[in-house]
Amino acid sequence: MSDSFHAMWRSLRPLGRSAASGGYRRYAWTGADADCRLWFRMQAEARRLDVETDRNGNQWAWLGDPTAGDAVVTGSHLDSVPDGGAFDGPLGVVSAFAALDELRARGASFRRPLAVVNFGDEEGARFGLACVGSRLTSGQLTKEKAYELRDADGITLPQAMEAAGHDPETIGEDRERLDRIGAFVELHVEQGRALDLSGDAVGVASAIWPHGRWRYDFHGEANHAGTTRLVDRRDPMLTYAETVLAARREAELAGAVATFGKISVEPNGVNAIPSLVRGWLDARAADQDALDAVIAGIETAARDKAAAHGVDLAVVRESFTPVVEFRHALRDELVRLLGGKAPVLGTGAGHDAGILSASVPTAMLFVRNPTGVSHSPAEFAAEDDCVAGVLALADVLEGLACH
Repeated sequence: MSDSFHAMWRSLRPLGRSAASGGYRRYAWTGADADCRLWFRMQAEARRLDVETDRNGNQWAWLGDPTAGDAVVTGSHLDSVPDGGAFDGPLGVVSAFAALDELRARGASFRRPLAVVNFGDEEGARFGLACVGSRLTSGQLTKEKAYELRDADGITLPQAMEAAGHDPETIGEDRERLDRIGAFVELHVEQGRALDLSGDAVGVASAIWPHGRWRYDFHGEANHAGTTRLVDRRDPMLTYAETVLAARREAELAGAVATFGKISVEPNGVNAIPSLVRGWLDARAADQDALDAVIAGIETAARDKAAAHGVDLAVVRESFTPVVEFRHALRDELVRLLGGKAPVLGTGAGHDAGILSASVPTAMLFVRNPTGVSHSPAEFAAEDDCVAGVLALADVLEGLACH
């Protein structure tokens, strides 16, 4: 098992990697994404699994009859954030194949179908919406709304899918597929340091914090940077900057997190006062009340500053996921299968498992991240901990699919 894990990791690691940053640019429906999809197919076929791509572009590798029902599914995603790390998503897919190798080495006999899945466009790096593949499948994203998604170059999601050889007319809720699944278990590198602080290699997820993305459009007036008096300016960049500071302040007060991590500026000239500054806010909190307080506080501060500077403001909620409490029965079963010693912890990061939780029983395993760094080339998990994660996943799959 250890050998198969490391062989897969070596073969996947170069795909979509930027030589300049050392991070990954595996964006949905691009060449790098196609390379990852081919890698998934090759790994599945090497293990004599039946491979299919569903109507929403998610890949499935099946052991047993896909239509039999009550299947146990594991996996994650292979796409990345801009210049992301190697582990976020891919660790779950590689570990899924390696866990199957381990079960076969144990001589396990499967009484339920087993599938490994690669969900498409989980990070939302290209079209701005996270978990597109699982949202479409579960019906949380409609075909009409999906068709409105555009990347930074104005290319729509259906145009990108069609260019990559996938028929966009087929996308939409896939209730028949979801009805086949009895349990979905996603393994993921921890995006935080809870396991490092507790000294455990593997943990079990309890819940995902409520979180969302909001777009702030600050409309001002373009003018000359060298000849326009400060008092005469309607500078949206100034209002944006003050809103960034307000986000930090409101998050600290609520014990939450809030981040403006993406920005676009028009006309984007060094010697020009902007006419438009568009910033995207990511905000997360342990409960809904805290998140509501943070969002309200940020917007109030932004509108006050906009009024003071003669700037117009529009705020659009682009996505939102409420708190996800994973099924307690399945969560507790994972803890039992791991000898009752795995710590149970929450997370502020969203996952396909969180999206699917409203439709099928879902659970998650976390693998220790010694630095807590994620969405960065510095993201890391030790080899021993990765192997521990594979063995834990194999124990869970054996308990769910074989006994």
